Amino acid sequence: MNNVVATVLDLPFGSPGGSVELFHDLYTGTEPLIPARAFMLRPTGPHHRPPAGMELLPGAGKCLNGPPFHRYVASLRHALTSTLDPSRISVLHLQHLTFGGTPALLRALPRHPRIALVHGTDLLFAEMHRDQHQVLRQAARAADAIVVPTGAMADRLLRLAPHTSQRKIEKIPWGIPDHLLATPPPRPAHRQNSHLRLLYAGRLTAEKGVEALLHALPLAQAVELSIAAPLPQLHTLAPLLRRPGVHVRYLGWLRRPQLWKAFADHDALVLPSTTLEAMGLVALEAQACGLPVLYQPVPGLNETLATTGLATDFTNPAALVRDLDRLRNTPGLYAALQAAGETNAVRYPLTATATALTDLGNQLT
Repeated sequence: MNNVVATVLDLPFGSPGGSVELFHDLYTGTEPLIPARAFMLRPTGPHHRPPAGMELLPGAGKCLNGPPFHRYVASLRHALTSTLDPSRISVLHLQHLTFGGTPALLRALPRHPRIALVHGTDLLFAEMHRDQHQVLRQAARAADAIVVPTGAMADRLLRLAPHTSQRKIEKIPWGIPDHLLATPPPRPAHRQNSHLRLLYAGRLTAEKGVEALLHALPLAQAVELSIAAPLPQLHTLAPLLRRPGVHVRYLGWLRRPQLWKAFADHDALVLPSTTLEAMGLVALEAQACGLPVLYQPVPGLNETLATTGLATDFTNPAALVRDLDRLRNTPGLYAALQAAGETNAVRYPLTATATALTDLGNQLT
């Protein structure tokens, strides 16, 4: 049996999100960190050619509940069975404990060792959808090992699937590219400035908390917010963006090298997430580039960042304004956050994630 992983990310190729970036980082490219047959869904519209090592599955019928969901899983299973040679696969990496890709891969290759990788959306969707909760429990039972990036993710999983054996759970933090840690883009020296340039980068779904941030902005003095996010999601915020005192610059959805360069044009990254974050990879990338992070101390982020970022309460406009003033006016605070952030980021090289996952797979095969 070859030392090759089979893995499916049940999202259309080109979708935004930290889980997608991690998937690309680990499994794709001409020399992937983890050799794999890696699959995403074929988008419905025009798209760029996928990178080396990425294969696309038909994604028609993607859904979450009821008989259509079970038909969708059967369709994915058929597509996987048609293209995978079981003798050439050593272990399954189940991306997410929910959605269609995991049950489809389990049924396509039922005799291989299974490592489940838990992401934040798994747990959120299992809480909202009965069928997804059932998929999560089934996948947790079927997995030989369950990998979580933070302790908070393990706690949330055990609340949803309390019969899961804790001996299966392995904590392996996600990582950011080693080359970013070694040679981050140049950043100009910070100048004390009364005008603060904040950056939000990521999806604009409800749990990301951007609405609370926009409600608070009119109370803050001399603050400009840049948003790097998918355009269709930005449209949902249009009423808030038109409020007096809200100054927002839309950057588009930036590819990661573009985002890393954009860090240099801002004074802080903001993460106003309302529920949990699996890891907060964009925060670590910002820290690697010398950009301080203001964050809501939700589970996951409070573990990844702790005192290396500036924790605040985005749901309390007065508290946010106070902490923005602290960042602007407290002597030495900005430089201290930069130094602490850079020290924190180097703790999470992507190669360490890949090595730990590979070692775990070798133990199971």
